[in-house]
Amino acid sequence: MDHTSDRAAILAVLDQLTETWNRGDGKAYGALFTDDASYVTYAGTHYRSRDDIARSHDALFSSFLKGTKLACDVTDIRFLGDDTAVVVGRGDTYKKKPPRLRKVQTYTFVRDGGGWRIAAFHNTLHKSLMEAISFRFLPASKPA
Repeated sequence: MDHTSDRAAILAVLDQLTETWNRGDGKAYGALFTDDASYVTYAGTHYRSRDDIARSHDALFSSFLKGTKLACDVTDIRFLGDDTAVVVGRGDTYKKKPPRLRKVQTYTFVRDGGGWRIAAFHNTLHKSLMEAISFRFLPASKPA
């Protein structure tokens, strides 16, 4: 199946995600997720619903994340049927200029009411030195 329009729709949701983050709008940010979404931060915090994501981000945007911007670069979109896609990318937050994107992010998208929403998100810090050491001492562990 040709997923060209689905790919464009998913990228549009990610653009909206960035735009709502950059505005500091937790409610609009949370609205891009399913009601029962799972959201894991790089610190390991696990939020378990759209409302939890929206509420917590409203608090974060008015404190620790106030004035931050979001950078996102999609590296892979893989469809698992017509209504589910896994998206992998790099991302990070910044205040003055976009940084080297230090985090690896995985999104699970589902078709929800005709449109696409995020059902799960996982964010982890990319540790390039640890990765390089692993690949040097165990080359078979390097991804193809």
